[in-house]
Amino acid sequence: MHHVVALALPRVVAFDLAIPAQIFGGPDGPGSYRFTLCAPAAGPVPTTTGFDLVAPRGLEALAEADTVVVPGYDPLASPPPPVLEALRAAAARGARMVSVCTGAFALAAAGLLDGRRATTHWMDAEELARRHPEVDVDADLLYTGHGPVLTSAGFAAGIDLCLHLVREDHGAEAAAALARRLVVPAHREGGQAQYLTRTMPAAGTGMAAVCAWALRRLDQPLTVAGLARQAGVSPRTFARRFTAEMGTTPLRWLTAQRLHEVRRLLEVTDLPVEEIARRCGLGSAANLRLHLARDAATTPTGYRRTFRARSRPPAAEAPPAG
Repeated sequence: MHHVVALALPRVVAFDLAIPAQIFGGPDGPGSYRFTLCAPAAGPVPTTTGFDLVAPRGLEALAEADTVVVPGYDPLASPPPPVLEALRAAAARGARMVSVCTGAFALAAAGLLDGRRATTHWMDAEELARRHPEVDVDADLLYTGHGPVLTSAGFAAGIDLCLHLVREDHGAEAAAALARRLVVPAHREGGQAQYLTRTMPAAGTGMAAVCAWALRRLDQPLTVAGLARQAGVSPRTFARRFTAEMGTTPLRWLTAQRLHEVRRLLEVTDLPVEEIARRCGLGSAANLRLHLARDAATTPTGYRRTFRARSRPPAAEAPPAG
């Protein structure tokens, strides 16, 4: 099983820690993770919200981790040398290193973000850049990182990053199923702004019915004017309300939904790229390839090769002969 170890530094943000604990250690997860909580020393760890939690393991647990998650903490002092050494050692042996919110300060202090693009809570991004000029800090992201080091913005953006990790490990269907159980959006691109942007409107809001209507018609031409007619308002009014509620324009939202469906169909079907492009409203295979390259820096074939096996359950064994 993939071993996820969360490192709770003193005055850990309990919400930041609860996210990986729920996703990788909770009963709703994919079932292929083992979750462990550790601290600089086993025992009580103060949180920022007035209670202590108890870490059963110390830093030795990081030596067993396949993924290390550092939740946010406050104040943002550099962790002591033993913590930094343990983080460096975990990264050096190939563990995936992840931070939620201000946990990025610990990864940066260990030198693990040097030369990398990273993010943290928008209120603390300027301080992270000031302390660590060798880090390319971008406050306009929900999460970022490719390969072994990933960082997320504040608080709930940690949900997006952890679901992204599940998607990387097990495919979009597993991540979407988990998101449904947790009642959160299935997928928000890491490059979205830290606040306002949403993939789906809240139920009962003015845009909910229109978005649901559009999702049932992704194979059809959809325009702002058409969406506005469905909402019963003028195109200008619709565009203004949509952007205010969703944090993005209607056409950008539509493109994101089409690409989400492209990913799903590449993972779970054998449909040719031309048919997927038609079903998702992207018109042609060439247009699909262009959008997927921009979105995921890969080709349809490459995406299928990477994610196809992860999204399908293992085949049932044939019954014994006779």
